[in-house]
Amino acid sequence: MAARRDISNCGGPIRRKPGGMKINLEHIAVVLYEPHYPENIGAAVRAAKNMGISRFLVVNPADCDLTRILRMATYHAEDLVLAIEVHDRLEEALKSFQYVVGSTARTGSHRQFVKNPRQLALELIPISQKNHVALVFGPEASGLANKHITYCDALVTIPTAEFSSINLAQAVMIMVYEIFTAASEKKEGFTPRLATRGELESMYVQLKDTLTKINFINPENPDYWMKSIRRFFSRMQLRGRDVQLIRGICRQIDWYCFRKTAKAPQEEK
Repeated sequence: MAARRDISNCGGPIRRKPGGMKINLEHIAVVLYEPHYPENIGAAVRAAKNMGISRFLVVNPADCDLTRILRMATYHAEDLVLAIEVHDRLEEALKSFQYVVGSTARTGSHRQFVKNPRQLALELIPISQKNHVALVFGPEASGLANKHITYCDALVTIPTAEFSSINLAQAVMIMVYEIFTAASEKKEGFTPRLATRGELESMYVQLKDTLTKINFINPENPDYWMKSIRRFFSRMQLRGRDVQLIRGICRQIDWYCFRKTAKAPQEEK
């Protein structure tokens, strides 16, 4: 499929609040992880196009039949269909984004701080000014797994009366509609450029290695202990230079541990 291209805002005649800040739609992207049906991809693309979203990513789709996708997207969204970015792995698809939102119908101890679409849309207004935001939706049958939730800075769930399962394209439409219509009375303030998901994942790999060496986390199951550390840093919204500082501290700890280990045999003599 072709590379990304810019498209005009094709949203309907929805009135927004005058003045204040609005979401930068050029910095919002929809990401479908392992969708099963081409029709759902097409319908989701159509929803994104309706609400002015110009970037769409698909990760490891079960079936990427272009004819079936276009049938649901309609010719109005053909340009966005042809600009879909296809990736093999979720980590690869997300590495250029500074902020990642995961959509989930499930809640629990591993899925804390879940917001509804309207709350999240308002929070994204300042973030989207200088940062690229990914809205990630999981497979139709199972949704995002816990291991994929670790890549997310925020989680969103769509409230329902009883039956919590919503069609993939419907979920996309609800989310992008709230984002398109979100506006704040606050004037634009300072919004820093956050670290990308790629920078953060490299930091977490180094941090896990360092904390394991000094026995801060259990070496038998380090990923379990890293969940709390990930949640802690996600709330802080780290910038690129913050990541470099943390990685520099890790390098110094590694150097100190190596130096201390090298000196130990000499001291025993």
